[in-house]
Amino acid sequence: MDIWGKTCGAILKLFGWTIDSPAVPEEKCIILGVPHTAISDFAVSYLYYRSLGEHAKCMVKKEFFFPPLGWLLKAMGCIPVDRSSPTNMLRSVIEQMEKPGRFHLALAPEGTRKPVKNWKTGFHLIASKANVPVYMGYFNWGTKHIGRGERVELTDDPREDMKRIQAMYEEMHLVGKHPERYITH
Repeated sequence: MDIWGKTCGAILKLFGWTIDSPAVPEEKCIILGVPHTAISDFAVSYLYYRSLGEHAKCMVKKEFFFPPLGWLLKAMGCIPVDRSSPTNMLRSVIEQMEKPGRFHLALAPEGTRKPVKNWKTGFHLIASKANVPVYMGYFNWGTKHIGRGERVELTDDPREDMKRIQAMYEEMHLVGKHPERYITH
């Protein structure tokens, strides 16, 4: 592991976080990040994955990519996305995922830090089209445990899969940094 990975692990430990699981073994995958209730979820997730010696990409709205913040986000593996064209956004991510090399994509199915009942299924389309596995990543602010979670098998029915995934997350009894913003059902 490089010095940056060790530093990230030390920072997590300093703030009381416990790592529950290693990085995803597959070369390509999607890792869900739940519950997403604060911008600091990104920081904790970044520190976690880098502490494992890995890099995960994530999608961030293009409006955040102005200097110098944009340079930092790109260096951290963030992909600027134009949310005004969801079809083009998904197609672009699928194309990037199909290129040779390691590509772990971390994203929040809630799609926002606000409380939402119906999570977004874009990850399902990406995973199906690119033929990559999906893992149920989590960051529990109540216990300060973080991990990539278990692999979840998808079917051809995104809505039913989402109900099942939300139910599985509900059974985990996760606490968001802002608990009132986290809805699983």
